[in-house]
Amino acid sequence: MSLRKQATAGIFWTFAQQFGQQIVLFVVSTILARLLLPEEFGYIGMIAIFVSVGNALLKGGLTQSLIRSKNLEEDDYATVFYYNLAASILIYIVIYFIAPYVSGFYGYPILTPIIRWYCLSFILFAFSVVQEAKLTKEMNFKIQTLISIPSVIIGGIVGIVMAYSGYGVWSIVWNQLITALVRSIQLWIYSKWSPGLIFNFAKFKEHLTFGYKITLSSLLENIFSNLYVIIIGKYFSAGQVGFYTRADSMKNLPVNNITLALTKVTYPLFAEIQHDNERLKRVYKQLMKMSIYVVAPIMIFLIILAEPVFRFLFTEKWLPAVPYFQILCVSGILFPIQGYNANVLLVKGKSNTFLKLTAFNKFLLVIGIIIGLQFGIMGLLYTQVILSIITFFIYAYHTDKVIGYSAMQQLVDILPLILLSFVPGLLVYFMNIYLENQSDLLRIMGGAGVGVVLYVGISYIFKIESFNDILEIVFKKKKISITKK
Repeated sequence: MSLRKQATAGIFWTFAQQFGQQIVLFVVSTILARLLLPEEFGYIGMIAIFVSVGNALLKGGLTQSLIRSKNLEEDDYATVFYYNLAASILIYIVIYFIAPYVSGFYGYPILTPIIRWYCLSFILFAFSVVQEAKLTKEMNFKIQTLISIPSVIIGGIVGIVMAYSGYGVWSIVWNQLITALVRSIQLWIYSKWSPGLIFNFAKFKEHLTFGYKITLSSLLENIFSNLYVIIIGKYFSAGQVGFYTRADSMKNLPVNNITLALTKVTYPLFAEIQHDNERLKRVYKQLMKMSIYVVAPIMIFLIILAEPVFRFLFTEKWLPAVPYFQILCVSGILFPIQGYNANVLLVKGKSNTFLKLTAFNKFLLVIGIIIGLQFGIMGLLYTQVILSIITFFIYAYHTDKVIGYSAMQQLVDILPLILLSFVPGLLVYFMNIYLENQSDLLRIMGGAGVGVVLYVGISYIFKIESFNDILEIVFKKKKISITKK
């Protein structure tokens, strides 16, 4: 299969995986939110940093190095596999013994057993992370889709049954563990790869040389992205943590899934054309504009319809999360671009620059949190909006240095799409007011319906490029334009 066909198929199947998986997770999470208390979700939010750190160590630099490298041999894969397995066991042992101290920090003793059970998922993931990397390198996203969705369905069923049976927060824990177990088993079966008894120290050093900077960057990213939850958990209640994590997860549903789906495809795709800056820039621009075209109106519609959406999905008890959600949606609009800027730096071998940028951005995050905390939770949320803008300019500056695509050029490309989203947004706003005394479902369907129709209509009439690109890719009339011109 040609690279163009692989890219197009990759985008289709990665979106199918990401959104199919997230639809299931969303349904499961919605049911659990109706059955459980915000405080119980808050407990899981408090330990999210351990999950993020574990995933960063296991899915970080060495697996990225496998995807990026050419002419790999069996000992490359086996070496990274055994490293990940050993690392996961070591990480779990450390977390097991520090769990009581974490409980003491927050003041909730129940966190000790929750941490010890939930983090067993690290070892389960370690058994299959190389198999997943191998499939990604081959751009075989169809198999990954067929693995991921059944895994979350089975794990979700277990979680819902346990919640109905009165197991509370433990239903979330076992949801995670069963999902990880089923997923790992399937990756072993469908990848048709298992490690030989090989560990090549020279290959380990080679992958570590490239990968450790990405791993450190990922660690910094995950630690500091959870800093808000840590601060809220320390200075506010578990319920407030629950409201924040619910708002953040709702914002991430469209933003992260679109970004992660395209990033997963673009990294190996960019790697194939890393030495041709013009082609790299052209592909980057095309994917970035498509992402913003989709993300911007979704965020604007959700900001307007936040109250009926939360009440309809999660019941009245979750309404305090609405203002949190609305602010986070603003910061989410620029989020996809950061991932693409980072991917450009990585495929160009600028892992050292990537690490420095990550460290600097986290320094800014700490400053923002210190200032924002003076104004309570809302102050912390507004700092996220400000920092998302600053981060965009920082990464875009370095992208300009490697492929000649400046922040100003990027803004010129994306601002018209963001402004375009405000036109149907106004109609959604007035429709929501008009239907204020109607049911939440009618407000959601009426507002979103007229917004989508107007947005698509404008895109069709004015022949918006990103709209046409998406249509042509979906209906397989066009491939991602990675060929030379």
